[in-house]
Amino acid sequence: MENNIVNVYGYIRVSTEGQVKQGYSLAEQRAEIEKYCSSKSYNLIEIFKDEGISGAKANEDEMSIERDGLLDMLASLKENKIQYIVVLSTNRLWRSDLVKVLLHRELKKNNVDIRAIDRPNYSIYTQNPNEIFVNGMFELLDVYERLEIALKLKRGRLQKAKDGGYAGGGAPFGYECLRGGKKLYVNATEAKAVQRVFQLKQLMPDMTLKNISEFMKAEGYKGRKGADFNVMLVKRILDKENFYKGCYNYGGIESVGEYEPILS
Repeated sequence: MENNIVNVYGYIRVSTEGQVKQGYSLAEQRAEIEKYCSSKSYNLIEIFKDEGISGAKANEDEMSIERDGLLDMLASLKENKIQYIVVLSTNRLWRSDLVKVLLHRELKKNNVDIRAIDRPNYSIYTQNPNEIFVNGMFELLDVYERLEIALKLKRGRLQKAKDGGYAGGGAPFGYECLRGGKKLYVNATEAKAVQRVFQLKQLMPDMTLKNISEFMKAEGYKGRKGADFNVMLVKRILDKENFYKGCYNYGGIESVGEYEPILS
């Protein structure tokens, strides 16, 4: 009897408030997965989750994915002899072709398949041309939806930039942005590092990026989250000189930024 037990994991994710409003909250995804597994008599061992992350960041060089819940799930597939990952939709697992390829590769290594509630015939192992076509069409619709959302966000950010406001994205080194906020605030510790980089460059114009990074490390400066003050960080800081002086540029639109300049 034990041999007939089908062990499965569930996976849920939300990355935006819009997804919650559209009926994709974590609680609703969890309820759907539990109901589905009960109807299939699956042994649902655990439901992994990721919250507040816009997609999975994929590193093309290291071929890795940055999403804690997803990584925890993948790491424990073998120990629990998992047969399926159950999701409300495959777009909970990936929203880019690179992430899709990486996930398919990892699941196939462990002989695991996907059960998508909204696409009953989906399988990463399918060889049926009709199913491949239908699955492909669903994924094209996902791509279209993402492009449409991206265009709306882009238009909003461009208008925000015209008004001198922060248009979103990662806060530049030296600043921080409150979660869900659209205003930049000076990070005092990082701001001192930014000022020191420009001081060194002004004092010794011939210094290389590597020289500056070594000086910064020797003086005890750190990058974000305690990382080493590396060459790329120095370059990013120097490239944003106008930004640090209060000149905001987004998508070719320049305006006086609605934030406190770090450089005079």
